[in-house]
Amino acid sequence: MKKIVIAALFMVVSFNINGQDSFKDNAEFSGYVRGSFQGFSKNYDLSNVFAQFALKGKYTGKHTIFNAEVWFLGGHHFGEFYNRLEIMEAYAGYVSDKFDFIAGNQIVKWGRTDGFSPTDNISPRDYFFLTSDMDDQLRANLMARVKYRINNSVDIDLIAIPFYKQSNYRFDLFDMGGMASFGEETNPEFKFSNATLAGRLNFELPGAGFSFSYFRGYDPYHGFNLKGIELDFNAPNPMPLIKYSSTPYRKQSIGADFAIPEGSWIIRGEAAWNITKGGSDSLYIPLPSLAYVVALERDFGGVMGIFQYIGRYTPSFEPVFEPQPAGTDPDQVLIYMSQMVDYQTRMFNRKIFGQQKRSNHAFALTARKSFAYDTITAELTTCYNITSREFLLRPKVSWTIADNLSLAAGGHIMTGEKESLYDYSGPVMNGLFIELKASF
Repeated sequence: MKKIVIAALFMVVSFNINGQDSFKDNAEFSGYVRGSFQGFSKNYDLSNVFAQFALKGKYTGKHTIFNAEVWFLGGHHFGEFYNRLEIMEAYAGYVSDKFDFIAGNQIVKWGRTDGFSPTDNISPRDYFFLTSDMDDQLRANLMARVKYRINNSVDIDLIAIPFYKQSNYRFDLFDMGGMASFGEETNPEFKFSNATLAGRLNFELPGAGFSFSYFRGYDPYHGFNLKGIELDFNAPNPMPLIKYSSTPYRKQSIGADFAIPEGSWIIRGEAAWNITKGGSDSLYIPLPSLAYVVALERDFGGVMGIFQYIGRYTPSFEPVFEPQPAGTDPDQVLIYMSQMVDYQTRMFNRKIFGQQKRSNHAFALTARKSFAYDTITAELTTCYNITSREFLLRPKVSWTIADNLSLAAGGHIMTGEKESLYDYSGPVMNGLFIELKASF
């Protein structure tokens, strides 16, 4: 690991010095060093503690662009020590006034709403990389991207992703009664028919911005499939050990978003019709649904407030009923156990997809205010899901100590009814965090 760090530093410094005359106007090199601590959850005194060294390089010429960001990480993550190198982004491309072609590892965010974005299907997330900035969870995909500007207000964005990458859930950390076991992930074969294709037609007009998008491929936000059941009949009270594997599903998503300034307000919205097949039969595939968000944003006397309504409508929803025991002989017990596992797995995935009921309703509120000549920023985000009765609270304070030094502190609280996702994740992910970051 030390050799990798030294080599990377040598390359950056050498390139910056040797190419100073020709690149000084077009090349940028930067980075940061960060120490982050999160802990005081029910299950972990220190859940996520790490040191990070990030290097960034960017060059923009007349028709050439490259961008790279590399992370060197070392720390303690949910009971395990690690040291690793991550290539966050690394891409190169041709650019012009009308046409861009870029290839490599890229992070792409679509949509115009914050936090909850139904049309943002491109980049996966590591939901268990806990820092002061939620965007640190975004991960890059290897892709080819073409952008064509029809005029100053309209552009077309096309993306092709040959290889699938899952979002990271880490449900193996949850206490689910000792019956569930999460094994290796299941991914689609590496072939062209499994590639992801996406496109976006974007409008940036003086009075409004809006876009229409299309996605066809495997959703980074995957489900869990049943891989096997083990049952020990020699035990006094035989209980099944259920083996799961995170498994992606194919979907098509037709989306739209908008942002409209209206006086002192900004009205934002997104909607996506997600088309899937096999959701009624397969455990890990969601039913077709309409996901939507409406947001109102305004400054209230120096306090920036964002209010969001988040909804999901599943027109083909049908309730799943818990099976009842039919007898006590081994065959009947085995049938009942199998039915219960099917029921619990289906309900577990419905919680992940927000399809416990035909309609799902949630509200979110973010308030943000700066103090001391914008050197201190206080932020509070809350979210309550009316359907599942789950609540999230995330306070955060950021302080710019010096020009290149900042401190962030806050907390993360999730709670919900018994056997809800927040009930499972709260003992692992709840806690306080503090982070010191020096940039250069």
